[in-house]
Amino acid sequence: MKSLKLDTPKSLSQRVMQRLRQAIIDGEFALGAAISEEMVANSFGVSRTPVREAMGQLQAQGLVVIRPQVGSFVFTPSAEDIHALCTFRIALEPKAAEFAFRHDRDGAVAAISAAIAAMEPAIAARDNIAYGRADAAFHEALFAHCGNRYLAESYQLVSGRVAALRTNLTSPIDVRTRSSFDEHRRLLDLFARGEQASFEALMTTHITNSGVVYAKALKLEALKGEAVKMKMEGPRMD
Repeated sequence: MKSLKLDTPKSLSQRVMQRLRQAIIDGEFALGAAISEEMVANSFGVSRTPVREAMGQLQAQGLVVIRPQVGSFVFTPSAEDIHALCTFRIALEPKAAEFAFRHDRDGAVAAISAAIAAMEPAIAARDNIAYGRADAAFHEALFAHCGNRYLAESYQLVSGRVAALRTNLTSPIDVRTRSSFDEHRRLLDLFARGEQASFEALMTTHITNSGVVYAKALKLEALKGEAVKMKMEGPRMD
């Protein structure tokens, strides 16, 4: 695992939280992985108090599940969670795009274009972390320029989970094909021309397809886990 280093001078718990958040999003901690407070505290060179506070903040963001007397774990969504998450995004993102077009079209186009520009070298390098970050920047740009802080804050409720699922589950596929990249370019073109209905239709398909990939990948991981468990238990003696 990469060295966990702190930078910008913010409150200690905030700094720990932001570094752990990025580590979860980038897949340094796998979905469902245990996060040892002691290990994190030792790695950062801090006491366990700011780590515990950071875990609480990450739990509020849905990135960490704290089980009393057991430990802290990276979230693992169920099929129902994924469906609800995608439905939420389908309701929000086209509306954010509509507002962004009216409020700050040029700023949004510039931010989305920059995100797409960062995708190309990520595909060439097959760097799923870089691709995932660029993909996240694309979608977040719609909210950053929509001019409605309540809409933006609503997306922040799920943005960390979406980013973590993207890096862990869809980006490894996206960097091997250009289909996601081409879809993002079409979305930019539709947005820039103000073709809201077509943008909404394509965005709905885009998010729905991501949800299908998430669900398949998690089901595959569950099957692998069962296979490992059965192998460890050995053959049954009836």
